[in-house]
Amino acid sequence: MSITSRVWSVNREYKHDAQQFVIMGCEFKRVVLVGGSGFLGLHLIEAFWNLEPRPEIHVIDIRELPDIPKCLTFDKSAITVHNANITVKHEITAVLDNVQPEVVVHSASPIHGLGPQVYHQVNVVGTQKLLEACTEHKSVKAFVYTSSSGVVFCGDDLYGVNEEMPFPAKAMDAYNETKQLGEEIVLKSNCPDLKTIALRPAGIFGPGDRQMIPNLKLVAQRNQHRVQLGANNNLFDVTYVGNVAHSHVLGANALCGPEADKVAGQAFFITNDEPIFFWSFARVIYASEGKYDMPKIVIPLKLAVGLGYLSQWVCKLIGKDPSFTAFRVRTACATRYYDITKAKTLLNYKPKWTLEEAVAVTLANE
Repeated sequence: MSITSRVWSVNREYKHDAQQFVIMGCEFKRVVLVGGSGFLGLHLIEAFWNLEPRPEIHVIDIRELPDIPKCLTFDKSAITVHNANITVKHEITAVLDNVQPEVVVHSASPIHGLGPQVYHQVNVVGTQKLLEACTEHKSVKAFVYTSSSGVVFCGDDLYGVNEEMPFPAKAMDAYNETKQLGEEIVLKSNCPDLKTIALRPAGIFGPGDRQMIPNLKLVAQRNQHRVQLGANNNLFDVTYVGNVAHSHVLGANALCGPEADKVAGQAFFITNDEPIFFWSFARVIYASEGKYDMPKIVIPLKLAVGLGYLSQWVCKLIGKDPSFTAFRVRTACATRYYDITKAKTLLNYKPKWTLEEAVAVTLANE
């Protein structure tokens, strides 16, 4: 494991080489990507597109495929999109009847910052309906679920934890709580006729990212980069979206292979395996906006958490959504990195892009 603490030059260039994805000996002929029009979904299409032999790729989503980042190479016209609501079982079944896939990958999930009911409908109800439909459909042999490393996070520091780490008594927020519930449904549904797996990526970023990188760039654009919460002594895992997509291909292939029972019914952490100090990573993104100066104001952690709660209280009074919250403070200041030995050993997972390469590719595709 490499611990990265330096700030790289943002002028270095790397190519998003599609051939890095190629896995010889694809174990299936047709795959359905649920949520394929989303940020991760587009990179999943790319990853499955570059399999040899290439499977037939179908997408279930409530929207068409958007414009794709220039680094992606797949042919949009070759991808079939099925407009279906995953909380309605008969709509899912209709797609499965039409496609007859061996593999279903469920990466659909609302972004952070929405209401609990939205998360429950997609991450819990939607996951349950998908599994019911897949269990009853003879063609589907493998179900890959995109969980989250946040399912074990409650605000406390996590130092290189592995999959033995239990779920917290109280989840950090509604997003992670419903991701946990979805994961439990998926793994409990594992059976001889339908092999399931849950992948737990940490801090996904990359071309097409609508949250992490845009938010950090906005901080720099507003000249808020001079303020730092905490002492920047917390190591943090972020993961390039291409590596996350690659792990899903490995998971699908493993579930369809002769040694499926070694991985079926299990969860796996997925990271870049290069934890970095949180604000050091942020400063790389700030630098891409021409903001190279170090922080001038450092707010101690306890004070920052208190200010976060105060912001939430004030915003509630005035009917405004808070942009500064205690949750965001804890997220920025907690140590959160994971041991991915299990994924390396059982899935043969190895990051295809280093963190430095991933940041360069991401910024080049903004």
